Amino acid sequence: MSETFDEATTLKRRTFVAASTAVAGLPLLTSDRLPASESAPAPADRLATVRLTVNGEQRTAQVDNRTSLLDLLREHLDLPGTKKGCDQGACGACTVLVDDRRVNACLTLAVMHQGARVTTIEGLARGEQLHPLQQAFIEHDGLQCGYCTPGQVMSGVACIAEGHTGSREEIREWMSGNLCRCGAYTNIVSAIEQTAKEA
Repeated sequence: MSETFDEATTLKRRTFVAASTAVAGLPLLTSDRLPASESAPAPADRLATVRLTVNGEQRTAQVDNRTSLLDLLREHLDLPGTKKGCDQGACGACTVLVDDRRVNACLTLAVMHQGARVTTIEGLARGEQLHPLQQAFIEHDGLQCGYCTPGQVMSGVACIAEGHTGSREEIREWMSGNLCRCGAYTNIVSAIEQTAKEA
């Protein structure tokens, strides 16, 4: 009797899990959440032409004036190295350099940086030669899943340029805006420390 009950319960659970998984996997298509290909284009009065120097190259794009710098880079300029993490400025995965200052690209509008010089992770290496900090990240195993790595490297480059590498504690303080869910902080600090000493 108890075996029959257990089998029936297991069957019901499996059916429930299978059904709920199938339903949860479907996107909800409401009028305010259409796929990008079906969404209405922005009205002409909301469009702006943005001209930037990105990784040393002049780039121009016409975007909705509410477009973040992050979305401009990823969606319009095909530079996916800058990651979208929290999209709220809390994780630092989207860090880029704007006129040599680190910026959370998700928190700033593209139109605010008309004529600016933007450097992304794609712009650090020189051909096959990695930036010294990129090489140090490899040598010190400063990455695990790699998702936060572009933002960590960009913030680290700025940290070195700003002169905030007097001690491991100082590096940790000035890198505190960049989160690593894998917990590679010690190795990240070592990579920045080494690069700063060799600069």
